[in-house]
Amino acid sequence: MEQPAWNAHLYDTKHHYVSEYGDSLLELLAPQPGERILDLGCGTGHLAYKIAQRGARVVGLDNSPDMIRLAQENYPALEFVQGEGAAFHFDEPFDAIFSNAALHWMPQADEVVRCMARALKPGGRLVAEFGSRGNVAAIIGGMQKALQAYGYYFLEQQTPWYFPTIGEYAALLERYGFRVVYATDFDRPTPLEGEDGLRNWIVMFGGAFFRLIAADQTEQIIADIETRLRPTLYRDGRWLADYRRLRLAAVRG
Repeated sequence: MEQPAWNAHLYDTKHHYVSEYGDSLLELLAPQPGERILDLGCGTGHLAYKIAQRGARVVGLDNSPDMIRLAQENYPALEFVQGEGAAFHFDEPFDAIFSNAALHWMPQADEVVRCMARALKPGGRLVAEFGSRGNVAAIIGGMQKALQAYGYYFLEQQTPWYFPTIGEYAALLERYGFRVVYATDFDRPTPLEGEDGLRNWIVMFGGAFFRLIAADQTEQIIADIETRLRPTLYRDGRWLADYRRLRLAAVRG
């Protein structure tokens, strides 16, 4: 399934928690002054800016022109490049690669890890967090059932995401010469903003499932999804996304 056409403004205004949850990941990265660091899947640039504040030379890479445009508007002094995670190349190697909530949008995982290994100096480190096996399983299930009720079907392998287990991803990293030094898999139920929180999440991250469906019917299906998921994902007056995350650090040999 093709990748979404990102709405950078919606991402920044209604899904700012994505970068906010990355703050603790920055502590694991521990950027040092003078280091050259790649922010892979940088979005609108907020975490790249925080890396730069530590004195590192940061480059932000994202495949969305809308995200890169807004990142450059937000932080004009930083370097942002549009490119694919599975096919990027820089002439100067990096001391570290940082990636928050992005690698699960890159289903060509083998090519992505190959690019990361090639881009790092020997001894360079990778610090990343992304969706793991079972991430947003309830939301996906609700979408499947609602779409089926309207005569639309999709298989799990047709989703735009890549949600591996720790074992799967550690083995992939090791294949390309990385040594995994830290890895954890954890649930993180994440509050969504406002009464329309689930609807905004689906529009932002699940739009690929509706690209061939008329707008009026899409509204009906999303309302159906909300009805189906309200008993489990709506608590204390707000929606929760059933996130499960994989956080890791690895060193290139």
